[in-house]
Amino acid sequence: MSTENEGNEGNEVPPAPSAPPVPVESPAASAEPATHASAAPPHASAPPHASGAGAWPPPPPPAVPSYAQGGGSGSGWGASYAAQHPEDPKPAGRRGGLIAAVLVAALVAGGVGGGIGFWAADRNDNSTGSTTVSASDTPADLKRDPGTVADIAGKALPSVVTIEAQGGNGEGGTGTGFVYDKQGHILTNNHVVASAADGGKLAATFSDGKKYDAEVVGRAEGYDVAVIKLKQRPENLKPLPIGNSDKVAVGDSTIAIGAPFGLSNTVTTGIVSAKDRPVTSSDGASSKSSYMSALQTDASINPGNSGGPLLDAGGAVIGINSAIKPAETGGGLGGSGQSGSIGLGFAIPVNQANNVAQQLIKNGQAVYPVIGASVSLEESTGGATISQEGASGSQAVTPNGPADKAGLKPGDVITKLDDTVIDSGPTLIGQIWTHKPGDTVEITYKRDGKEHKVDVVLGQRKGES
Repeated sequence: MSTENEGNEGNEVPPAPSAPPVPVESPAASAEPATHASAAPPHASAPPHASGAGAWPPPPPPAVPSYAQGGGSGSGWGASYAAQHPEDPKPAGRRGGLIAAVLVAALVAGGVGGGIGFWAADRNDNSTGSTTVSASDTPADLKRDPGTVADIAGKALPSVVTIEAQGGNGEGGTGTGFVYDKQGHILTNNHVVASAADGGKLAATFSDGKKYDAEVVGRAEGYDVAVIKLKQRPENLKPLPIGNSDKVAVGDSTIAIGAPFGLSNTVTTGIVSAKDRPVTSSDGASSKSSYMSALQTDASINPGNSGGPLLDAGGAVIGINSAIKPAETGGGLGGSGQSGSIGLGFAIPVNQANNVAQQLIKNGQAVYPVIGASVSLEESTGGATISQEGASGSQAVTPNGPADKAGLKPGDVITKLDDTVIDSGPTLIGQIWTHKPGDTVEITYKRDGKEHKVDVVLGQRKGES
């Protein structure tokens, strides 16, 4: 039985509980196929086209960056809950095929539409002429009403970036981030930039196609939050407004922006499906997991969306898109490779992400609240059981720590934290991490079949140790 002291330090992370916490796949970075260290990551070649004004097919739209064909650190959008059972990554070339398929579909649709129009004209008019009516295109007619999805997306897109991360071995991927402040800080997921954290390369491309080199300011693996900074920031940076995730209600409208499968500047919509959803995920590059008490949304989120903003109906950020629950078959597009959206996406509440971002910018590391006790990470057991032994043979309850001072002992089963039901160790960790060191929480636990309640003042742990 694996145990941990709010972080699973030193031990291999066992599979996250199935429900809850929700086993997920981190969609942040679109995973590229594995390559040898000496080889550069694959890039899709540009589609051939003839020169001249009449060349066909036309070149691909400039909104898709050259690196849109793959990416990702580790085994996918932050690696799935099934990281211990990875699937073969999809060849990067399939993305080129996806774009080509879209173009073909557009051409076919155009041909069908034209055919139907000709047939209707032929049926109703024996003349050889044709009369058409054009839609109005005056500025007043094209203006989007305030508060519409088009209006919000138009304002937010210039502040969202597609992040290209490349490790020293040439492997990497793409994810998303958004402008956090006017100083050039970009907020994203840790698993989006993890591959480039040590000697790698980072670049951020804005919706206008302008690309800037960036560097990692700080990463918090447990929270799955990272801050990077543009080395030469543009003068007209517009940070996205930060909302209040505590005020979000189930049923509220949501807008997700990102680069699913490398398709930059993609906007999808949905609602807040649930709050405080316990989620465990991993970046696939280490044995450590991240824990969150997430916002759940049915807005379409796919590999490459990770790190992007989840907006409310007013255009304010309420979360960072971070994980998806893949289909059980794990088939993905085309029947193999990475999984796609099935309407179960999860975002880190922005109140928590904002707090972590400020710590990373100020100190380069995050601070984690702890109770000072190792708990079992087994699947749902009706609570979080304090282990008999801690990591590497240490004591499960830290002497003179918060849990020890409150009288908690190995074998106690924690069933509630304040008013939140606790059904497993990962759920407890995720809930604790929504607080700050020094906060007082009420813990309900069972010992020898009897229920007890006790107040615990949370301690702290600095960094990822």
